[in-house]
Amino acid sequence: MRVFVPADSTAVSIGADEVAAALRSAGLDVVRTGSRGLYWLEPLVEVETEGRRIGYGPIQANDTATLVEALQAESRDDPRCVGDVDELLASQGQQRLTLGRTGRLVPGDWDDYVAHGGTAGLRAALAMEPQAIVDEVKASGLRGRGGAGFPTGIKWQTVHDQEVTPKYIVCNADEGDSGTFADRMLMEGDPFCLLEGMTIAALAVGAERGYIYLRSEYPDAHRMLEKALEAARANGMLGESVMGSGQAFDIEVRLGAGAYICGEETSLLESLEGKRGVIRFKPPLPAIQGFLNRPTVVNNVITLGSVPAILADGGAAYHAVGVEKSRGTLTVQLCGNVARPGLYEVPFGVTLGHLINELGGGCASGRPARAVQVGGPLGAYLPPDLFDTPLDYEAFAEVNSMIGHGGVVVFDDTVDMVAQARFALEFCAIESCGKCTPCRVGSVRGQEVIDRITADDDRDRNIALLRELCETMIQGSLCAHGGMAPFPVLSALNHFPDDFEPRTAAA
Repeated sequence: MRVFVPADSTAVSIGADEVAAALRSAGLDVVRTGSRGLYWLEPLVEVETEGRRIGYGPIQANDTATLVEALQAESRDDPRCVGDVDELLASQGQQRLTLGRTGRLVPGDWDDYVAHGGTAGLRAALAMEPQAIVDEVKASGLRGRGGAGFPTGIKWQTVHDQEVTPKYIVCNADEGDSGTFADRMLMEGDPFCLLEGMTIAALAVGAERGYIYLRSEYPDAHRMLEKALEAARANGMLGESVMGSGQAFDIEVRLGAGAYICGEETSLLESLEGKRGVIRFKPPLPAIQGFLNRPTVVNNVITLGSVPAILADGGAAYHAVGVEKSRGTLTVQLCGNVARPGLYEVPFGVTLGHLINELGGGCASGRPARAVQVGGPLGAYLPPDLFDTPLDYEAFAEVNSMIGHGGVVVFDDTVDMVAQARFALEFCAIESCGKCTPCRVGSVRGQEVIDRITADDDRDRNIALLRELCETMIQGSLCAHGGMAPFPVLSALNHFPDDFEPRTAAA
C-alpha cells in the first residue's frame, strides 16, 4: 500500500518523520512529499485509492497501528479521515495555480515533476520571442507577491529594454515577515517550479545568471534547492544551453545572515554583493542598475513560481481569475489565533471575514476575533468592521492597509493593541539598517511616546506628537521599513483608541 507523508519542515516539527518511520515499519510504501498547506491536519497521511488521494489527519506515531487498520479496511468512517484532499481544497474555494503540485509530487524528483506538468511553461517560452514572453506576463496581470504589488511584466520589460549586459535574475527568498511561509512551502515542496520561473524570466530579458537569496533560517529549503539545482542541470533546464536552446542560464543559492532589512530589494542586492545590508537610494531602479550595477529582475519566490502556469496556460487564463487590478490568486498564509491555520491559495476578491471565519474556523481560543494584521509586522491592524474588505490591492489601500506577502495574523478580543503598536516600533528599531534618521531615531522615540501615553503623562499632547512622528517617518524614511512601521501604530490609534487610555496599577 502506497501512502504519502509530508517532509515539509512544519509537518516534521510536529512528528511527520516519526509517523513515516512507523508506517514503514508496518510494511507500507511511504512516499515523502511537500505539504498541502492544511497545517491544522498535520501530520497528514494520504493514501492513493483509484487515482484519488484520501487524507487522514492529524496523525501521531502512536496512532499508526489504528491508522493502518483503517487504511486496510478502506474505512471512510474513521474520525481522522478528511476524504479526498483535492476535493477538500476545492470545497474551500482554493485554486492552486501556483502551488498545484505542492504536496502531490516528490520534491526534487525530475521525472515526477515532468509527470505532473512541470516544464510545460518553459517549453512554451522556448518557442516564443523574448518580447512575446514579456507580453504574456503583462497580459496575465501578475503583480509582485513580495509586498509592493508592482506589475511583474513592466519590471521585466524595463530589464528587457536595457542594452547593457550582463543581466541578472534575483529571487528574493528572504521570507522574514511574521506569519508567512508560502515561499518556504514552495521551495521545499516544488523547487523546480521556482527554477522554471527564473529560467523563463531569463529567457524573457536575456539574463545568463540567477541568484536565490535565501534566508539562513530555512535549512530544509536550502538542501532541497541544491538537490533540485543539481537535477535541473543534469536534465538540461540549466546550463550552457537551456533545453537545447543555445541560451545559457544557471542559478546559485546565496544565504542571508538574518537581517530583516535584506527583504528590501536594494538591501538584498548590497548583501548579495558581499556588502553590509543597507538600502540604496532610488533611482536608479534595480531594473536599470541592480546587481553589480547591471539590469536586474528582482522578484519574490511566489511571483516567479506563478510564471510557469502563466506561460503553460496563457496570460489570459491567469487574468480570468481575480478582480479589478488584482489578478490570479493570492497564497494566503493564515495563522495566529485561528482554529485552522494553513496556506489557502484563493482568487483575489475573497473577503477577510471569509478567510478568518469560514476557512480558518474563527479563533482557536473560541473567543471573537478583535483584530487581524495583514502584510507582516509593518501591516495595519484591521478591526471586525473592516473584515468585509476584499483581498484586492486597491481595496486594502483604501483602508490604509496592504496585502504584502499575504500573511494574515489573527488576534482574539484579549489582545492589547497598545502593546502591539509599541512592538511595531520596537521591531522597526531592532531591524533598521540605520541609514536614515526618521527610521533609526523615530522608532525609538515612538516607543518612548507610547510609554508616556499609557502612563497618562500629558496624554493628548503625546498622542498628537505620536501622530506627527508617524507622519514624519512615513514621509521621510528612505525605504518601506521606516515608512510603513507607523501603519500598525496609526491603525491601533484609529481603530482601538480605548487601548491607549491610562493604565491603572494592579491592586
